[in-house]
Amino acid sequence: MITQEQLKEAVERKDALKRYLDVDNKKIQIEEEELRTHVPDFWEHPKEAQAQMKKIKDLQAWVDGYREIETAVDELQNGWDFYKEELLEEAELDAMYATAMEKIEALELRNMLRREEDHMGVVLKINSGAGGTESQDWAQMLMRMYLRYCEKHGYKTSIANLLEGDEAGIKSCTINVEGDFAYGYLKSENGVHRLVRVSPYNAQGKRMTSFASVFVTPLVDDAIEVKVETALMSWDTFRSGGAGGQNVNKVESGVRLRYQYTDPYTGEKEEILIENTETRDQPKNRENALRHLRSILYEKELAHRMEEQAKVEAGKMKIEWGSQIRSYVFDDRRVKDHRTNFQTSDVNGVMDGDLDGFIKAYLMEFSGNEE
Repeated sequence: MITQEQLKEAVERKDALKRYLDVDNKKIQIEEEELRTHVPDFWEHPKEAQAQMKKIKDLQAWVDGYREIETAVDELQNGWDFYKEELLEEAELDAMYATAMEKIEALELRNMLRREEDHMGVVLKINSGAGGTESQDWAQMLMRMYLRYCEKHGYKTSIANLLEGDEAGIKSCTINVEGDFAYGYLKSENGVHRLVRVSPYNAQGKRMTSFASVFVTPLVDDAIEVKVETALMSWDTFRSGGAGGQNVNKVESGVRLRYQYTDPYTGEKEEILIENTETRDQPKNRENALRHLRSILYEKELAHRMEEQAKVEAGKMKIEWGSQIRSYVFDDRRVKDHRTNFQTSDVNGVMDGDLDGFIKAYLMEFSGNEE
């Protein structure tokens, strides 16, 4: 049974969100931005038009999100009065409170994502660590975990590249994730993930430790200007492996892009290597590889602009003991994030994509350092 103090807190948090989000001003902005779409030649410039429509959509999402909270809290207040008059069951009132708080916390969390790249999609790459089949199996389990997370949150995913393991699992994979604020939420997953379990691949049934790394980069869309020097690019083609019929094996649809990058700030040189086997259409795979390259270049520039290069380099840890951001200990029924100390005993839920608790704890602790 909720208390009057809890009801008061829900109302106060609703009112605070209205102030933080400046909802009334956003409504005025929407009207002004919609007027810009009424000019006769609006759609003659598709790129600018799409950017304008996205701007309106983003503003509307904040207003709609607040309206949902307003409605839920109003219903909760009415429900409290009905309960006092014995017209509503206690369980119904508790359910209304849970719904209102869920919506409030979701919008509060999204309000913490204020950096310009937070609203973008994600390029998420998983690499297995040393350890052969055991680590490759772990990398595949992480791939499934993130795909399930994205499915639950309505994000669109596509496998840009997949390198299967020697006996089981995967050596590496690259997943493109599209959806509002995908990067803002999933940036918390960047780092080394450690698994401890009794290995099904060990004949003695010993407890084994495996590692896999996850790298998260903003997925750049066409609205972001990124300079790519064509003279620094070279292409190879190859036959895509794995299942898919005779066409996959006979046609060189897979593409490998090499980009000779020189850091404009440090002068350091490196070769950026991107492989894409997402489709059987080589031109489409080239397009996807270029998009991935633009995302990488954007992330590099972003790191300099935000003066976080040292932090980024520190994040590129070796896949070994002591460097993990999170441990998954199956025998002890425990998953713990070492940055926030958030942990849960629901191992199955986590491996099925329930990462919201970890992401919320990360944003609550670190979002203030990103301003």
